[in-house]
Amino acid sequence: MYGLVGGILARSVPASSGTFPGLPEKPLDFSLQIHNNPVVDSLSLTLAAMADPTRRSILRRLTLGPASVTDLARPFEISQQAISKHLAYLEDAQLIEKRREGRLHICSLNPAPLQEVADWTGEFRKLWETSFQRLDALLDEMQSGEGRRGRAAARHPKRGERRR
Repeated sequence: MYGLVGGILARSVPASSGTFPGLPEKPLDFSLQIHNNPVVDSLSLTLAAMADPTRRSILRRLTLGPASVTDLARPFEISQQAISKHLAYLEDAQLIEKRREGRLHICSLNPAPLQEVADWTGEFRKLWETSFQRLDALLDEMQSGEGRRGRAAARHPKRGERRR
């Protein structure tokens, strides 16, 4: 299926991961093909941008409020050009927004893509909670079983041991 994406004619193609029976199809379960180049969905862009520790540090700093590119570059021992590339990556993933104030470029955090990641990982919360509940039940069972085994061992000592 073809449609306009940002003024460009694009063809929608199924994602390589496919869909799973019993799960609703999400708007993230697709990718676009523009001029034979795959365009990755926003969740993948966000996760890829967050995969780098320098970019995560920049995002962490921006949680305190907007900052200039110079201020963001200050704690890192890398070139201004490298910081600019990291910022461009974050901007492409729509994690930050840049604006000019005179000669300064000011960056601010855009939390919407982070909410998308939180929503996606939240789908796994039920799985983890169920797993932890099963683990708690198993540990309780093992502890109550240990108490019985401990009493039984006291009544029936191993060969060569004295009864307590």
